[in-house]
Amino acid sequence: MFWEAQTVMLLRGLRMAQGGAKAEAEVQRMITEKVAALTEAQVAATVATLKGSKKHRVAKKALGVYARRVRRNRRRLAK
Repeated sequence: MFWEAQTVMLLRGLRMAQGGAKAEAEVQRMITEKVAALTEAQVAATVATLKGSKKHRVAKKALGVYARRVRRNRRRLAK
């Protein structure tokens, strides 16, 4: 996930550097996605905790949310 996240940051930065409507849309999308990802990760971690999962499983559930979103963003931005 580390390299994918770095790639997404680079691709987003390049898109924002171009300016215009696409850049503005990307900034708005980025902000919205970050809030949604945080909420989704908190829910995943809470559910895992309530099910009695061990700490490393709880962390894996929360990080899985971010990994899926990073992967989707990399694919979308690389087009």
